[in-house]
Amino acid sequence: MVFLKADSKISCLIPVTYGSEQGRESDHSEIFNKKKNICDHHSNGLQDRPMSEHTTPSSPDTGQRRKDLLEMAKKTPPFSGIPTFFRAPFCSPADPLEIALIGIPYDGGLSDRTGAREGPRSIRAASLLPFGYNHQTRILPLEICLIGDVGDVQINDWLNHDNAIEDIYQWYRTTIKKGVLPITAGGDHSVTYPILKALASGEPLALIHFDSHCDTTPEGLMSRFSHASPFLNAAEIGVIDPKKTIQIGIRGTSELLWDYSYESGMRVVHVEEFYEIGWKQVIHEIKRIVGDSPVYITVDIDVLDPAYAPGTGTPEVGGITTFELQQVLRGLTGVNFVGGDVVEVSPPYDHAGITALAGAAIMFELLCIGAYSVNTKRAVQ
Repeated sequence: MVFLKADSKISCLIPVTYGSEQGRESDHSEIFNKKKNICDHHSNGLQDRPMSEHTTPSSPDTGQRRKDLLEMAKKTPPFSGIPTFFRAPFCSPADPLEIALIGIPYDGGLSDRTGAREGPRSIRAASLLPFGYNHQTRILPLEICLIGDVGDVQINDWLNHDNAIEDIYQWYRTTIKKGVLPITAGGDHSVTYPILKALASGEPLALIHFDSHCDTTPEGLMSRFSHASPFLNAAEIGVIDPKKTIQIGIRGTSELLWDYSYESGMRVVHVEEFYEIGWKQVIHEIKRIVGDSPVYITVDIDVLDPAYAPGTGTPEVGGITTFELQQVLRGLTGVNFVGGDVVEVSPPYDHAGITALAGAAIMFELLCIGAYSVNTKRAVQ
């Protein structure tokens, strides 16, 4: 029989088979416990080399990692076990983590079609498909950082939107320990505002925002804390710097609602400009805007064309492809990353799980950016 027990070293809940003297720990906890087995080539100038010069998959330092992943895949196929994000250990937020993977199953801020509350569960399930190794950036997050799935945010008042936003803020402020990097699966885009509010300390954050909408709609048209206004709210209270905010993939028929983006100095990259200058130039523009400032990355799944992400509440045709979004995110490896999210995945509107798979892939890219950031900062301490 399989139970969950607390590991004495890391306090995480790990699967154990009773009936033997010591039990059998999962491969996840073995990877999780490699605190000192840090991939040297990630902290040795990787960000200064083009991706084509990174270590090849057949080189010695990646061979053992591929072997470990294949062994894990044989023992725990994607259709078995209790789903956690990318098969990371299920942990308490009090455990000694460097990166916390979090779900917010809440969509009370939506203006149209509901269903994003089911996003975290579907993303967890879809995230079991990858092995957890990024072939382009050569990053294996679970090996180089202490990563755990800490479950879902506790919301006490689901039926009162203002109170739910406050619950999310208080959860991040009190539950996520200082220095732990949070990566979140929503949920609608209203959840990003309380996360930003909880993370900002001392100075406003820079913001990289992928979306088809600017989400700076003024109060009066919708609820103050709806999914249409998180970045207006965040800028007005000083938790993001508008002049270090870039919004990418913008399109649709609601442009007249987003005057605040332009008036406050946010850089808006419409989808037409994205294709005119190309994704490589978009990466340069993002880095020019955010510089070395602490930066949060938020991805609304509707930045993708509905062909790639049909399961979302407010789809807009004419979006970018999954490949293009992956390339931009991989190009951001090395920014001063402090947290990120992927939101608005709405499984009821997707007949085949395409959107959840895209959400899991995007969350994995955020995890790779986070693992690289944590590992680099640790190496220089």
